Amino acid sequence: MTNEEKHKLLKPGERLDDLQIGGLELIQNPEGFCFGVDAVFLSDFAKVRAGETALDLGTGNGIIPVLLSAKTEGKKFTGLEIQADTAEMARRSVAWNGLEDRVEIVTGDIREASQIFKPVFFDVITTNPPYMPAEHGIRNADSARAAARHEVLCTLDDILRESMRLLQDKGRFYMIHRPFRLTEILIKMNHYKIEPKRIRFIHPYADKEPVLVMVEGVRGARPGVKIDPPIIIYDRRPAEE
Repeated sequence: MTNEEKHKLLKPGERLDDLQIGGLELIQNPEGFCFGVDAVFLSDFAKVRAGETALDLGTGNGIIPVLLSAKTEGKKFTGLEIQADTAEMARRSVAWNGLEDRVEIVTGDIREASQIFKPVFFDVITTNPPYMPAEHGIRNADSARAAARHEVLCTLDDILRESMRLLQDKGRFYMIHRPFRLTEILIKMNHYKIEPKRIRFIHPYADKEPVLVMVEGVRGARPGVKIDPPIIIYDRRPAEE
């Protein structure tokens, strides 16, 4: 693809963000919901081995499949996104980076994921879902932002139920979420036969409470969980604090 052909993939108002790995760039629209550090942390936490397939539920602009394609030796990465315009933008990012042979973006509803991909099973499932329950706080009037932040299009139960149905036996599940929902997450994972195996907290500073938590689960595994060393985002707080 020539540079002229590539730049035709960009639409008015969109920008290219350098992902700082493998020369990859991502198309984003500042007026919509742009990816944050949580997606980057999750792509580091998730393990995709050589020859494995991975599915990202609620992929948004495709950031996690694109990053995993550079960080792992996985064979195929699929992103599922319900919002057609966002999925279309993600496909253009895949084309921009020449990843069509390894990354696929599918438009569809997480709640119907097992039917969409039937009879396919995945070795790994990742998800950076909406953190807030639908009834929690004031939703942004913009539907894309609301769907990214609140459980208006899917719930934890939807994500875990479909993950249970789509994971291979002993397949791995990776989620990043807010610590205040950790008890609920662990209970529901157990209910859907995805056994929590590894937990890692993310703190802004060493003396502050965690703001994010990542959980790895394994479908059909025996009980037993490991707590990884925490991630501290900043070494020290600014002097004015």
